Amino acid sequence: MAKSYVKFEVSKEVADKALEAVRLAKQKNAVRKGVNEATKSIERGMASLVVLAEDVEPEEVVMHIPMLCEQKKITLVYVPTKLALGQAAGLKVPCTAITIEKSQEADPLIKDIAAKVSGKSGAASAESKKEVEKKVPKQKKEEPKKEEAKQ
Repeated sequence: MAKSYVKFEVSKEVADKALEAVRLAKQKNAVRKGVNEATKSIERGMASLVVLAEDVEPEEVVMHIPMLCEQKKITLVYVPTKLALGQAAGLKVPCTAITIEKSQEADPLIKDIAAKVSGKSGAASAESKKEVEKKVPKQKKEEPKKEEAKQ
């Protein structure tokens, strides 16, 4: 059964890249592990990538994170298991949520992940809508009203 907090499916390739980004960022101590630390990092705007496990039980523990990421426009990726996520972060125990904070080593991977996930997440689609609105000039509706006033 699909979890309610999982907003979109992530391919195995993207999940593997996310785990690799966590490994790289771990080497430079740019990783925040656990739901509480991840939430603080997101709220403070320090996170550049959020990685959530899909097998969290009870799911209410992490339900707020996708909404926070959407509000703060931070890339969110899901990985299949919390055990794999914990191992990628260098832990001997499972981990449900991890954020990567501004890591130069992981930046190319984060940008690649964001590009592949951008069509699926709500935050990225909101950004693309704003870009389209900027490019399309708004039509003025005041001109016909002025003509009617002159007649």
